[in-house]
Amino acid sequence: MTLEAVARQLGHAFSDRSLFRTALTHRSFGTPNNERLEFLGDGILDCVIADLLFRRFPSLPEGDLSRLRANLVRQETLHRLAQELNIGDHLRLGEGELRSGGATRPSILADALEALFGAIYLDGGFTVAYQAIDRLYAPLFEELKPGQFQKDPKTRLQEWLQGRKKPLPCYRLLEASGAAHEQRFEVACELESPALRTIGHGTSRRVAEQAAAEKALKEIEA
Repeated sequence: MTLEAVARQLGHAFSDRSLFRTALTHRSFGTPNNERLEFLGDGILDCVIADLLFRRFPSLPEGDLSRLRANLVRQETLHRLAQELNIGDHLRLGEGELRSGGATRPSILADALEALFGAIYLDGGFTVAYQAIDRLYAPLFEELKPGQFQKDPKTRLQEWLQGRKKPLPCYRLLEASGAAHEQRFEVACELESPALRTIGHGTSRRVAEQAAAEKALKEIEA
């Protein structure tokens, strides 16, 4: 995907191309970099997601809205969206980060996406930034299921099994690799009834377990 294609996916053509480029510049590359834009974009994203949730779920209490917002703005979600935009192909990184795989690191990709939100705000204003975030997040909002979204996959899987008086799942760590600051975990979720084994990956054991549980739920539903 070209840089222009990324802009089209976001629904914004930059008037100031330097903002676009700065948003994709990691501090390891030099200055100016995207740290300040990431700070700005983080605040804008929180505001927009809060407004979208408030309008979409008029009867939900504050606690549920807060949990849902936290899930939508967390690093794992931003990383997923950044991957779909192929942001890693356009990042400017220092040599050390390039060698260590910085273009695929979840934290770097998540920060770059937030920086892009900040850059769009500065280039086009709040309404344009709102529309870009709304456009990008639309598929995720379609996946939301009231009554389930506030519970993580491990909790939902456990409740499904308990409700049918079935044995609880067993989570096994299969592999932990990478340096301390960029570890990757592979975890298996094993069920007795139904007999099922799924594999999850993540930047922490908890994230990998959640991913494996989510896969198990999808297979059960299928």
